[in-house]
Amino acid sequence: MGRVVHFEIPAGDPNRAVDFYGKVFGWQFEKWGGPIEYWLISTGDSGAPGINGGLLASGGPVKSTTNTIQVDSVDATAAAVKSAGGKQHSPKAAIPGVGYFAYCEDTEGNVFGLMQNDTNAK
Repeated sequence: MGRVVHFEIPAGDPNRAVDFYGKVFGWQFEKWGGPIEYWLISTGDSGAPGINGGLLASGGPVKSTTNTIQVDSVDATAAAVKSAGGKQHSPKAAIPGVGYFAYCEDTEGNVFGLMQNDTNAK
């Protein structure tokens, strides 16, 4: 069963958005050193209910707050998305040391992410 494990917020001005969410909710941000401009968001204590997320510059397939769903296989789930009438927006991509990721869209036009854990991803 797929479970929501992460969210993403697109921002036209990421620094302004980091400031906003930090002031309003007390969220902590850490700039990620990967190939895209991305901030990891800690929304609270790890033992408390809830999920953490990320913030990225606007311009890609993420147009509004987007949920990421944990799956066993990005390839198999993307095939199921397409078979059920949805779309795959991005090819499967490796996040080194984390796993594989792809953006998809449901039949209502909502974009969501698929995440397959694999610490050997390169």
